[in-house]
Amino acid sequence: MSETLSRTLTIGTTFVALVAFAANSVLCRMALLDANIDAVSFTVVRIVSGAITLAVLVVLRNPALLRVRPDWAAGSALFTYMVLFCFAYIALGAGIGALVLFGFVQLTMMSIALFQKEPFPPLAWFGVAVAVAGVVYLVSPGAEAPDAVASVQMAGAGIAWGAYSVIGRGSKNPLQDTASNFLLCVPFALILMVLFWQDQVLTAKGLALAVASGALASGCGYAIWFRALPLLTTARASILQLSVPIIASLGGVMFLSEAITGRLIIASVLVLGGIALVLRDQMQR
Repeated sequence: MSETLSRTLTIGTTFVALVAFAANSVLCRMALLDANIDAVSFTVVRIVSGAITLAVLVVLRNPALLRVRPDWAAGSALFTYMVLFCFAYIALGAGIGALVLFGFVQLTMMSIALFQKEPFPPLAWFGVAVAVAGVVYLVSPGAEAPDAVASVQMAGAGIAWGAYSVIGRGSKNPLQDTASNFLLCVPFALILMVLFWQDQVLTAKGLALAVASGALASGCGYAIWFRALPLLTTARASILQLSVPIIASLGGVMFLSEAITGRLIIASVLVLGGIALVLRDQMQR
C-alpha cells in the first residue's frame, strides 16, 4: 500500500469513528431526554446489540475467529465507560457532556503519552493549548453550569475511554478484539439490568435509539477506531478526539433543538484550529 493511500485510509477511518462517537452522545441524550428508556436499559441494549453486530461481522469474515479472548483491562474500561456515560447523560446536554467526556479522554491519553515519552514538539504543544482553550472557553462562566454529579460521572467515563483507547493501540485484529471486548461486557450488563429491574422504562423509540447506538455508533464505530489507532500516536489520537464535542454540539442543534451560539462557533474554531496545528506538525515529521 502506498504512503498516500495509507494516509488517506487513516484519515477516512478516523473521521468515520469520530462521527460515530458524536452520534453516541446525540442518540443517548435523545433517548433519555423524553424518558423513552432508562439509563441501565439503554446501556444493556447498547452492549448486547453491539456484541451481536460485531459477532456477525466476525463470522462473515472468518467463523473460526469468533471466540472470546479475555482482556480484562479492556473489558473493564469499556464497561465502566458505557455505564457512567449513560447515567451522566440523564442530566447533561449532548454538547456539554461530550466536552466533559473528551476533555478527560485527552487528559488521560496525554498523560499516558508523556509517561511513554512520545515525542511532542513545541508546535504540537501550542496546538494542544489552543484546542484545550476552546473547550475551556465553551464551558467557562457565563454558560449554564452543568450538573456536578453528572459531570463527575462523565469525567470517569472519559478516563475509562482514554484508557480503552490506549489499550486499543496494541490491537492486531481490531474487529475480533472489539467483538471480544463487547462479549465480555454482556454478562455484567445483564447483572446490572437485574439489579435495576424495578427502574426499567422501555419504549419502541428508546429501544430503536439504543440499538442504533450499540450496533452502529458503538459496535461498528469502535471497530473502525481500533483499526485507525495503530496508525496514530497516542498524542494524535488524543487531540483528534477533541473534535467530537464540536460534532456532538452540532448534532444537538440539528436533532435536539439545542441552541447554536457565538460561543460555540468561537470554540469550534479554536478546537479545530488546534487540531490542525497538531496534525500539521505530525505530517511534517
